[in-house]
Amino acid sequence: MSMNQTPRASRTHIAIFGRRNVGKSSVINSLTNQTISLVSKIPGTTTDPVFKSMEILPLGPVVLIDTAGIDDVGELGELRVERTYDIINKTDIGLIIFDINQDDFKYEKDLIKEFKKRQKPYLMVVNKIDTVSMDKDFSNVFKDKILRVSATTKEGIEDLKNEIGTTLKIEEEKFMIVGDLLNPGDIVVLVTPIDKAAPKGRLILPQQQTIRDILESDAIAVVTKEFELRETLDKLGTKPKLVITDSQVFLKVSADTPKDIMLTSFSILFARNKGDLEELVKGAKAIEKLESGDKILVSEGCTHHRQSDDIGTVKIPRWLRQHTGKDFEFVYSSGYSFPKDMSDIKLVIHCGACMLNKSEMMYRISQVVAKEIPIVNYGVLIAYVQGIFERALDPFPLAKMIYEEE
Repeated sequence: MSMNQTPRASRTHIAIFGRRNVGKSSVINSLTNQTISLVSKIPGTTTDPVFKSMEILPLGPVVLIDTAGIDDVGELGELRVERTYDIINKTDIGLIIFDINQDDFKYEKDLIKEFKKRQKPYLMVVNKIDTVSMDKDFSNVFKDKILRVSATTKEGIEDLKNEIGTTLKIEEEKFMIVGDLLNPGDIVVLVTPIDKAAPKGRLILPQQQTIRDILESDAIAVVTKEFELRETLDKLGTKPKLVITDSQVFLKVSADTPKDIMLTSFSILFARNKGDLEELVKGAKAIEKLESGDKILVSEGCTHHRQSDDIGTVKIPRWLRQHTGKDFEFVYSSGYSFPKDMSDIKLVIHCGACMLNKSEMMYRISQVVAKEIPIVNYGVLIAYVQGIFERALDPFPLAKMIYEEE
């Protein structure tokens, strides 16, 4: 990925669903006006989800996801269909494509039920309208509005783009991280230790995105390391509105930041931006109910080379043991995989989700909460076990109220 590209996690995810050979890949090619997906008359050409980052006017930066046919057959076909349904979790909006010539709609109705169950927006799109002489009425089959397109002639494609934009309301500030807490001209100090896991010469993604959000809000971003924070504050001359720190140096930064300056972390900001901060606060409070021997799942949304002082496998287990005086069993997951069987899990600890989009993170939280398992993320947990939780929640009154409840 170019350093100037919008990260995948911050792009609108548009996934294309439908049976084999209804023209899903052709619709993607028409939307992008490029040959992005392989097109063939042979059913089942797309066997696994294919992700492609694009810029589409008037939608802006998006990720298009081509999926396998929902009517795939055989043992491998069932696995492909399962992967296709998993894509719904990552989807901001789904396009359910069907062929104007078909007369059975079982698979499409099953997809609609799944989208409604997961509370995800979708559009119904009938393709191949160029192959019939008379239009067909599907109002007796679907209650949804039907968008009519021809991927071959591109008829209706512009209307489809506009409908996607209207449904998503992409003109809104969907990915605001901290800007709603700021006024133009406010100073924000960002404490950014040099992360060994970040590529040389670059900040890690949450730091980059937060700086961009501050600048877009017409505020002023000042970046420093943890050992220079006190000197930085002395030299500013003007009290900053907010200090944002990497969670791993929360304790030192809290000690060096005057009490009349609000303080929080990148990870807590992303907990709010991509997830449910209030639910994660509840998860932090549940730490006190853990018993020795309880199994804790530590889940990360990306894969990376683990350092000797890795936060997920080394620091968090140590901090939890120090805080509770108890010993726990830790299990791990990483990347796009997320365990479905959590029958013996007592707490889920998730990373800041900088590599996941909001849809995926909210789905993960909902699945854990539905199993009545508490969930917390790195930054929320670190602030809690280090005794600075109440201060870190000062910018977020509702979350702080939940914390203060008995």
